[in-house]
Amino acid sequence: MFSPQTYISRRAELRRLLDSGIVVLFGNNDSPTNYPANAYAPLRQDSTLLYYGGPHRDHVSMVIDIDEGIDTLIGDDIPVEDIVWCGQVATMAEYAAAAGIERVAPAAALAQIIAEAKRTGRTIHFLPPYRHDTMIEIADLLGIAIPQQRAAASLPLIHAVVKQRSTKEQQEIDAIDRACDAAYIMHTEGMRLSRPGMTEREVAGRIDGLARSLGQQVSFATIYTQHGEILHGAPTNAVLEAGRLVLCDAGLELDDYCSDHTRTYPVGGRFTPKQRDIYDIVVAAHDHALGVARPGIMWRDVHLDVCRLITDRLKDLGLMRGNTEDAVANGAHALFLPHGLGHMMGMDVHDMEGLGQQYVGFDDEVQPSQQFGLASLRMGRRLQPGFVITDEPGIYFIPALIDDWQSRGLMKEWLCYDRINQYRDFGGVRVEDDLLITPDGCRFMGQKRIPTNADEVERLMEN
Repeated sequence: MFSPQTYISRRAELRRLLDSGIVVLFGNNDSPTNYPANAYAPLRQDSTLLYYGGPHRDHVSMVIDIDEGIDTLIGDDIPVEDIVWCGQVATMAEYAAAAGIERVAPAAALAQIIAEAKRTGRTIHFLPPYRHDTMIEIADLLGIAIPQQRAAASLPLIHAVVKQRSTKEQQEIDAIDRACDAAYIMHTEGMRLSRPGMTEREVAGRIDGLARSLGQQVSFATIYTQHGEILHGAPTNAVLEAGRLVLCDAGLELDDYCSDHTRTYPVGGRFTPKQRDIYDIVVAAHDHALGVARPGIMWRDVHLDVCRLITDRLKDLGLMRGNTEDAVANGAHALFLPHGLGHMMGMDVHDMEGLGQQYVGFDDEVQPSQQFGLASLRMGRRLQPGFVITDEPGIYFIPALIDDWQSRGLMKEWLCYDRINQYRDFGGVRVEDDLLITPDGCRFMGQKRIPTNADEVERLMEN
């Protein structure tokens, strides 16, 4: 945790952003895997509760009274019967003091506080729930049916939380830098281990083990696959084969903040000329964002810049043709890049995405597109100092998508299907880093850069 004053200031700013009422922040509980006493571990607390000073403990919540200026941490102290199994933990009063919260109440008090707020007609602000136990609790306490809860969530609270959490404080930036430095160890070890004869699960397991030894846990389920054309390909028992590309998308949580990096590299350590041609395009697109991203620039425009760069370079390889502007405007490039350039990152790897992507990555100025590919852009709004976003272009050859588009004659004035079909077994390439928007530009997060240049990758994999 940060200093108590950090959380006091955050809650004071939240009160300033909201007119009246009470804010109820629900914490997470243990999630059983296959019976109640066998839970997924460690507990992953709700990020917004943590942001305003909640503890890493199950069965807690927080009430922030906008009108009275009083904050209450709600939960019961751990009984001795549980201490026997789990060890001594802080009391609720100690947790509250660490976050500068002046009032503590038992778990049963939450129902009383909400009932009194309802009786007096006060606004009860809550965020869209994403876990089913929280949905049940909201249904019991507020009488809102589960299918209606996301729509009933407080839009003013969503906007306030997004405003606060989008711009990272220096101590948050430092935490993300530390997470990215730890990720350097994960990814470079993954490169060194990716030798013929290893299995995908063996290497991914080593990477996951490093995440747990260097930080709290992985920030998302590790993607490690020789089928890079599968955007979220899970590791399998497939044996690594010399000459194939591996795509590794992995991150960890450290001090409650995330890293998110992707690297693509050849099993055995040497790119073929065909692989290097595609790989170099992706690296050029990845590096282009560093040169153009700065405050005031719309991230959607950076994404489209990258799409034009990729289109021009694919034309050089005979995979696309025609006018670049027209090709990108019509979405022809999305055959190769069916996702967006990046997303917000922070306490969540897709930061605050559970609050509603239309509020986190978009605003009144720019709204999500319905066009294939561009519709998967999770962040489009103007950049501000303190934003942390991912920069993750890619090029993928997805046989099912190629067949679908070709059979329907889609984009044939820009796509060279005869040439494209020569890449059906290529797989995919993605290169991803985390960017901090600074007052005059941007920089990559972390002090240690995971190699991206093809020659650097090959040199590291020799060792």
